[in-house]
Amino acid sequence: MPPLITTRLQLRELTQSDDDARFTLALVNDPDFHRFIGDRGVRTLEDAREYLKNGPLTMYKTHGFGMYCVELHNGTPIGQAGLIRRDGLDDVDIGFAFLPQYRGQGFARKAAHAVMAWAQEQLGLQRIVAIASPENHPSIGVLEEIGLKKQGRITLPGSNDPLLLMVWEV
Repeated sequence: MPPLITTRLQLRELTQSDDDARFTLALVNDPDFHRFIGDRGVRTLEDAREYLKNGPLTMYKTHGFGMYCVELHNGTPIGQAGLIRRDGLDDVDIGFAFLPQYRGQGFARKAAHAVMAWAQEQLGLQRIVAIASPENHPSIGVLEEIGLKKQGRITLPGSNDPLLLMVWEV
């Protein structure tokens, strides 16, 4: 994916750099990340590098997309947004997560909207899904704002937690 640039943000591919590893370590250990997305077992910078290598970087190579670093125009990383190919879902899944100090300011909506537009225009996707914890009302609100509609509940392989399934399609 070429960098996506909006009026407030830029999205770029993640790397295994020290900066991206430090940022990822902070993001995936945020209590709300654990609560709504899950504990990924990332506790050190080396764990973060492995997480990036086995997650986003592998997804880029395998599918041509993945989670991207969302930055302010000055290069400050504030979150991640992107597309995921996930076990248990037949369709590509849009996801996002932001550091606490950058929530509630419209960044998630802007980043997710840019990812949706890129997925439709450049990848030609005609159906995109999202999963969310039913208690994660802010994320559900963002997904509704960018055009996804609630379709039901789903439980992913290896989990007992029912998630809300949301869908956008042409």
